[in-house]
Amino acid sequence: MTVGSSSSGIALELCGVSRRFGSTVALDRVDLTVEVGTVHGLVGENGAGKSTALGIAAGRISATAGDARIFGTRLRQGRPHFARELGLVAIYQELTIVPALSVLENVFLGVTPSVGGVLSRREMTRRFSQICRRMKVSLPAGKPAGSLSLAQQQMIEIMRALAAEARIVLFDEPTSSLAEKEREAFYSLVSDLRSDGVTVVIVTHNLDEVLDICDHVTVFRDGRLVSSAPISRWTKGSLVGAMVGDDDAGALTNLRSAPLRVDSSATRAIVAHAIVSIPGRLVDVELDVRAGEIVGVVGLVGSGRSSLLRSLAGLESAATGSLSIDGRERTLPTNPRAAIAEGIGYIPEDRKSQGLILGMRASDNIVLSDLRAQSRWGLVRDRGVLAAARSASRGIAFSPQRLRDHASVLSGGNQQKLLVARWVHCQPRLLLADEPTRGVDIGARVDILRSIGAMADGGRSVVLVSSELEEILALSDRVVVLSRGRVVATYDNNAELTREKILRSAFQVEFPSAESSETV
Repeated sequence: MTVGSSSSGIALELCGVSRRFGSTVALDRVDLTVEVGTVHGLVGENGAGKSTALGIAAGRISATAGDARIFGTRLRQGRPHFARELGLVAIYQELTIVPALSVLENVFLGVTPSVGGVLSRREMTRRFSQICRRMKVSLPAGKPAGSLSLAQQQMIEIMRALAAEARIVLFDEPTSSLAEKEREAFYSLVSDLRSDGVTVVIVTHNLDEVLDICDHVTVFRDGRLVSSAPISRWTKGSLVGAMVGDDDAGALTNLRSAPLRVDSSATRAIVAHAIVSIPGRLVDVELDVRAGEIVGVVGLVGSGRSSLLRSLAGLESAATGSLSIDGRERTLPTNPRAAIAEGIGYIPEDRKSQGLILGMRASDNIVLSDLRAQSRWGLVRDRGVLAAARSASRGIAFSPQRLRDHASVLSGGNQQKLLVARWVHCQPRLLLADEPTRGVDIGARVDILRSIGAMADGGRSVVLVSSELEEILALSDRVVVLSRGRVVATYDNNAELTREKILRSAFQVEFPSAESSETV
């Protein structure tokens, strides 16, 4: 196959591209140009059309009108293998690893390193080591990919692009499950790719990321391309303004109806007290949460943040320890049903595989943890389900008109809102929220965080895990820092608490005049 010339300096083009899904216009006459060897960011709210544009560029989605061109060659729509032959590799937010295959086999899936035309595992291993060094990561080549953490699986997806020696790489929310250290490694990799002449297109909701690593940014709104300009012409405020038409939209302010309660924490009753250990992951992690309090839990990938929440939600069979709710001593829940019976709600890190039933309606997903209350004589009352879901949806800014839609057709932001609405409906005594805004747009992010804040202001207790320190500082009353499975610092969220202070504790970097493990 002869690949079109790149002498014009254009790597990727969308020419008058439109896409309809039934009566919904996902893209409307989009003209997009991406120059060779640049990092090009696509931003917009969920449902704005950026991921659809990415899918059409990769041949995964067929355009209703218009076409895509890769190095001048017209792409055959609906033929992703054709895009790969032209040198384009796409990495989507929904992971595509094969859990039963090893890390090594997943990295080279679709790529067969050979010596003399014969598949060579030795060559695979050699190239795997090279890619790991280039990405500054260490992954167990022979371990089943399904046994790795979400962040590590995300790194496998990125390694695939390097294994394929791509000329264009499309990333859809590549850092959404990565912590600070892993993000920095990814940014370094993107810089290296650009230096090597590789073209990178990134769909992301992280505007700081956009401003730091992109050369050019295109903004989508309601299926239309509304603005495209070099990075020098953008600020965070102007990006938000272009995305939602309001310069103040998306600001993480006024998330709680009352001031953070750091001064009165000690006087309020402890709702939950837990001590948790998991061999090799958590070591006697002690946590207490008071009524109406949000405790933010921070740590690098592998620190034990998610393991702690999963233990309290009854999802870690190896966990040992104790839990008391409202002064009643209990062992740790052994399954999610037992956790719910104790008044514990859980928003998992991965909404699609762990939180939602995609083939069910939005309304059914909202009341999933409370079906007994919506049943009579063993039969679920549809009218009651819809009424309960409608009431809960008002607390999370989810459109009641979408309640009859299957969860699978909703945007990522609306899918995440279903998980929050589930607990707005159930009103648990203790809510565990693991990365509740991962991969959602600015508007949905604010809606979700305000809903969680409202639950705390209403007297519920919340444990919040987030890789976004901006969210932790905006919402939490206290902050607990984990490192290598241990609590290394606990802070009241007052004027003296800074992002730098939290990060120093997470990385175990000593302060000039204080120890790295402290309680303030």
